[in-house]
Amino acid sequence: MALALKLIDGTGGVALYALSGKAPQITSSPKFNRVVYSAAHVVVDPVAAIDPWLDSALDWDSTIAYRQYLWSLGLGVAEAMDTAQRGMGLDWPTSLELIRRSLDAAKDVPGALVASGCGTDHLAPENAKSVDDVIRAYEEQMEAIEKLGGKLIIMASRALARVAKSPADYERVYDRILSQAKDSVVLHWLGDMFDPALAGYWGHGGGSANIDAAMDTALGIINAHASKVDGIKISLLDKDKEIAMRRRLPEPVRMYTGDDFNYAELIAGDGVGTSKNQQQSDALLGIFDAIAPAASTALSALAAGDTTKFHAVLEPTVALSRHIFKAPTRFYKTGVVFMAWLNGHQSHFSMVGGQQSTRSLLHLCELFRLADQANLFQQPELATRRMQSLMATYGID
Repeated sequence: MALALKLIDGTGGVALYALSGKAPQITSSPKFNRVVYSAAHVVVDPVAAIDPWLDSALDWDSTIAYRQYLWSLGLGVAEAMDTAQRGMGLDWPTSLELIRRSLDAAKDVPGALVASGCGTDHLAPENAKSVDDVIRAYEEQMEAIEKLGGKLIIMASRALARVAKSPADYERVYDRILSQAKDSVVLHWLGDMFDPALAGYWGHGGGSANIDAAMDTALGIINAHASKVDGIKISLLDKDKEIAMRRRLPEPVRMYTGDDFNYAELIAGDGVGTSKNQQQSDALLGIFDAIAPAASTALSALAAGDTTKFHAVLEPTVALSRHIFKAPTRFYKTGVVFMAWLNGHQSHFSMVGGQQSTRSLLHLCELFRLADQANLFQQPELATRRMQSLMATYGID
């Protein structure tokens, strides 16, 4: 039986939408020739006796179950990152507990990858008075994560962006952190479209005109500590900047694409450069949380040499991703959790800090259409029922 429901269209009117009803392809034994991490969202306890704008209470069973689902598809988990609403409601103590539980769960999954966000978010930017304050904050989180046996993702710091006076301040902080890291780390360059507080990161001021200078500073830090840098994730939503930086990386440092607009072509690579790491990007992406089956199937096809299938499966997801990550980009987490709810991975559409309210009903209707067109509904009937229930709360039934 054909599935259809009423959705708001681009004119603001209501129109009947007929679903394709095609479920995603699932690869039973995924094998990749890229290192792939999906940043993972968290599931809240919607009936906890808290003030949801001020406090967070996680549904630990559902949160860890989603990580087990990602591992079953061959994807690594980038834990306690911005996709998990780090810096948008998820505090450091809860983040550390999340990291601990994920690392424990990963022990039961052969080959499971986990890398964990290490930042300075327990230090309010306005309380940071010096670079030394930032260093101490990083060291506190590093020590806690490494004590658990975790691999570090050194997250960009709002406090550092506030107190740094020049590129030399960034060089000092990262030299200190990288020189004492137990194992190689992933650096994290998050553009100000994801977090306005990170404008001018690496000490060259805000605006696209300074990106090249910022890149020079970041590459200088990487070259000075190449043995301690597994890779760098950049989320600038500018494929040309990523490619330019990728071609300048020293061996064996990887480029982990964080470009949720152009990931398909960046992962596929262009064959230009003296090494594979310069020719292609690995991945550390928030969108892979929402499109996990397609990502797994496409990456398995790429590893098998079937680039046609890789693009056929992954390219239709790009329009969805660009919609989910549209400005204000920092609200993309709403779309990620919405997809998890539609696909039956959680029983509700509630988020830390009440962030489910950051996107309009029109936005969610278009997300539903694009997800269907990309064959991402694992249970189309369930997705339809849940979308109908949402529409009814807005008086459309």
